[in-house]
Amino acid sequence: MTRRVVVLSAGLSVPSSTRLLADRIADAVRSRVSARGEAVDIEVIELRDLAVPLATAMTTGGMPSPELDAARRAVSEADGLVAVTPVFAASYSGLFKMFVDTLDPDAVTGMPVLVAATAGTARHSLVLEHAMRPLFAYLRAVVVPTAVFAATEDFGGGAELQARISRAADELAALVVAAPSGVEGFAPTEAGAARRRRSGVGVEQEVTDFSELLSGLTGD
Repeated sequence: MTRRVVVLSAGLSVPSSTRLLADRIADAVRSRVSARGEAVDIEVIELRDLAVPLATAMTTGGMPSPELDAARRAVSEADGLVAVTPVFAASYSGLFKMFVDTLDPDAVTGMPVLVAATAGTARHSLVLEHAMRPLFAYLRAVVVPTAVFAATEDFGGGAELQARISRAADELAALVVAAPSGVEGFAPTEAGAARRRRSGVGVEQEVTDFSELLSGLTGD
């Protein structure tokens, strides 16, 4: 079985420390999933490349674009998510939040998520606990216990940062491998039907037939 993990990188520059951290986490997740006997397909989405479609969607009430729709589908259909953002003004970047705001409310329901952030100083490390973790908890995702923060100085040493990456990747891999694969979600509802994740792209499959909508109505 091949698992699918999407990595969101919200870095703005090229090269980007945010993308560097995202790639290191992706490599660690690939290794940990493989160690559990399953293949994994990892897709990295650079939110910088979606800046114009995101701005258009936010200012037009959701005008679709092929690039943004593809990214939203990829997220909702993943078995796990890695979300990495730079820190600006003690929180996640505006670009990162814009993308999250375009997701369907059920896009990551029950999905294992690893949160990570980069900044110039360790003073911003709590952004993971007071901003990133609550954001994904609100979206009903399952955020792994270990979050990964990297200040500029962390990229020089390496050992401590790599230990955090390894621990977080192991936690994410355990959840990804343990969960049923696919868009159908994880936990059955009380009625016995599977909870579906929704991309919010296009028309959902469960559309009430027009004749049912008119059932019981009479008119001249």
